[in-house]
Amino acid sequence: MTNSPAARDIDTSRPHSARMYDYYLGGKDHFDIDKQAAETVAAAYPGIFVCARENRAFMHRATRVLAREHGIRQWLDIGTGVPTEPNLHQVAQSVVPDARVVYADNDPLVLKYAERLMRSTAEGRTTYIEADVNDPDALLEAPELAEILDLGQPVALSLNALMHFVPDAQNPYGIVDRLLAVLPSGSALALSHCTPDFDPETWQKVTDIYNGAGTPVQFRSKDEVTRFFDGLELLDPGVTVGHRWRPDSEPTATDAEVSLWTGVGIKP
Repeated sequence: MTNSPAARDIDTSRPHSARMYDYYLGGKDHFDIDKQAAETVAAAYPGIFVCARENRAFMHRATRVLAREHGIRQWLDIGTGVPTEPNLHQVAQSVVPDARVVYADNDPLVLKYAERLMRSTAEGRTTYIEADVNDPDALLEAPELAEILDLGQPVALSLNALMHFVPDAQNPYGIVDRLLAVLPSGSALALSHCTPDFDPETWQKVTDIYNGAGTPVQFRSKDEVTRFFDGLELLDPGVTVGHRWRPDSEPTATDAEVSLWTGVGIKP
């Protein structure tokens, strides 16, 4: 694990999920190969742009709720992706200026733009760690994490649109359990996860596109996503489609367009 931009070359020979997500959100930090793959996904599932926007909106709402209503002042955001404003720390610090955020991702392109994630308020702090969710121990033992987060105080673990990139063979539930195990009572898990529940045929096409591009995926059912919250106290309205989790206004998208299960749980 390193924070050196020269640590690894950016691989432009195949699309990367973080850069494809940037394209879905209308960003500019991607390559032609990412755009091509993303447009292939969009041809099969035109709702991908709505899904990406609603995923981002869920992150904003969940962050505000945890800061305002549950006293959270620290976040560990894994699978950060290419920075897109407002980033998580900007949302959190707009509510609690002293919020502390550790971002983690394993894409060198995200590392290249990580300075965008370091623009904290004077009262708060942020940092970026190059790390892989599949190696939770290395992430948790990173000295940069210990410099920012006090694991004796509640931490929100933010896993947005990440765990569907961790197939069952890589022990996704064990990874989340390991990450939560070090966090004290009052900590939280905020998670979003794409699902085939509303249109299995379309989502099989999306699965085939990602797997064919060298990015293994496993989209999960509501019951399978709910399992990530085992042992936690789910906040209302429980595990629900992204645009229906405490919306700021009446939802206009359909469940099939969004195809994203979301939830927030508190560690007792």
